[in-house]
Amino acid sequence: MRVMPIIAVASLLSALSLGVLAMPQRFYEGEDEAPPLPVDPGEKAEWAFARFHFPNGDYGYGGFRGFQLWAADYPKADRQFVRGLRRLTRLNARAMEQIVDAEGDKLFDWPWIYMEHGNGWNLNQQEAARLRIYLLRGGFLFSDDTHGDYEWDGLMQGLRLIFPDRAVEELKNNDEIFHVAYDLDERFKIHGTRFLWGRRPYSPDMVTPKWMGIRDDKGRIMVAICHNSDVGDAWEWADSPNYPENETSLAYRIGINYILYDLTH
Repeated sequence: MRVMPIIAVASLLSALSLGVLAMPQRFYEGEDEAPPLPVDPGEKAEWAFARFHFPNGDYGYGGFRGFQLWAADYPKADRQFVRGLRRLTRLNARAMEQIVDAEGDKLFDWPWIYMEHGNGWNLNQQEAARLRIYLLRGGFLFSDDTHGDYEWDGLMQGLRLIFPDRAVEELKNNDEIFHVAYDLDERFKIHGTRFLWGRRPYSPDMVTPKWMGIRDDKGRIMVAICHNSDVGDAWEWADSPNYPENETSLAYRIGINYILYDLTH
């Protein structure tokens, strides 16, 4: 059964324009945060941006030197993306983002969860089993912002705990997930700001973007992975003249396609 009933998704607006995301410009990561959209406490919505809150490797939920891997780009990326989603589609998305804990059953209230830096998750058997049930019942996990072989191995440790016997495959251009709303045959690397602005070099194993997935027994993609790309940074800095416009545009298209794929499959 599905985690939530499948909703009817109306057709998208015909063009993606960064003008819909116009906000006061800022130039450096961490300069400020996007305020939440006006929230109606009684708002009834079809969908909400849910971010996965996982134990942070050897640092628990506290993170390293105050940085929590699960919260990379939070909350600005989440809020910027919801702004675009509400303007570019007819999906009734909730204004406020949602945090979903790995250790709680409230996970099952949300049909789609987003995760950054999954290389650092440190799931226990119970948390892995809960995620397995969630995904097999119709849930969807979007894993973003891992780079290189070392981080890939960290992500895979958690995925093997969840699905010991399911393959992680490279998604092809003709996979339906790339054609739900936008045709995304041409996909390219979406850069993280630490590489663009922090001048951190890419090692050879970080250069080529990978679009990976895990399917259920019926062929539905239930885990989608953007490796060697940083979709969250593109959402977060959509309002910055220093971030590449074409990468922001692709990041919004990817997010919208993944959401609508999940809600209709």
